[in-house]
Amino acid sequence: MSILSSMKVINNSTLNKRDTVVYVIQEIAGTKAGSPKINIMGASQYGNFKFLLPEFSQMIFSPGPLIYKLRQGLKDFKSHDHLLLTGDPAIIGVACSIVSDMTNGKYSLLKWDKQERRYYPLQINLYEKGKIDE
Repeated sequence: MSILSSMKVINNSTLNKRDTVVYVIQEIAGTKAGSPKINIMGASQYGNFKFLLPEFSQMIFSPGPLIYKLRQGLKDFKSHDHLLLTGDPAIIGVACSIVSDMTNGKYSLLKWDKQERRYYPLQINLYEKGKIDE
């Protein structure tokens, strides 16, 4: 069993889309110019989008204000909501850390599958005890 096969796919069929939020960490590059580099509309089947940061946000020398803004944007994150990991990798790491802190390490993210050309929700549990077979 690989690490990926041990991740659980969430079934959203019992949840109403209006009740679920897809937290998009950062606006997609090119959005301001009117031509986003990637199309994330497939992720809208999992909930309504909430964009946390503008596309040009960067974490440089003073991350405090950006962390505060992320905390404010994620304060209503619920266990059935999803993170869509877009933008600066440092910001993605901080956003995942904030959500993990709020949810005791249990949260969902949307992963793009290149072959199937669709998003899949993955439930993350950082404290799950289990055996990893390689």
